[in-house]
Amino acid sequence: MTPLTGIIVIAVVACIGVYISWRAGRLDRLHARLEAARFALDAALVRRSSVAMELASSGLLDPATSVLLAGAAHDARSAVDSREMPESDLTRALRAVFSQPEFMALLAGREGAEELLTELESASHQVFLARKFYNDAVAATLAARRRWLAVIFRLAGRAPMPEFFEIDDSLVPAGDTGPVADIPHLTK
Repeated sequence: MTPLTGIIVIAVVACIGVYISWRAGRLDRLHARLEAARFALDAALVRRSSVAMELASSGLLDPATSVLLAGAAHDARSAVDSREMPESDLTRALRAVFSQPEFMALLAGREGAEELLTELESASHQVFLARKFYNDAVAATLAARRRWLAVIFRLAGRAPMPEFFEIDDSLVPAGDTGPVADIPHLTK
């Protein structure tokens, strides 16, 4: 082997090593982004359940609806492993609250109702955005982990495989023109 061939082999091996290191660093950054997106999603979900709990205890709702909403908010907040179902149940409970025609009549002229609805709309929108960002981060991470180089060299290490977070998070059902769609804060 000539010295020039040895230099070329060393340069090629070094380039391959740099590329593998760069891919491993990218995968690590994607996992860090995924973790940050998960924390943001958790914070948004807790905020939404807190606002729902505040609505349940505000006195704006009838007692039965307050109990239903408080129970759904409590279940969503206390869920640890499988949060998708309790969070979707909270959305359905909120949707049920806003589908009551009496609810709109109760809100008229009630002190604090406007602020509470604005905060609920903001919290629900934040959940929607945080879930979208989290699911985008999951998709990017999964795509990077499925590349042949990441699979062969196990660049993901022992990091768990990320999973999408799918919930029903819309307070207004698609195409709805009923009482929920009449609440201006929820149809922006």
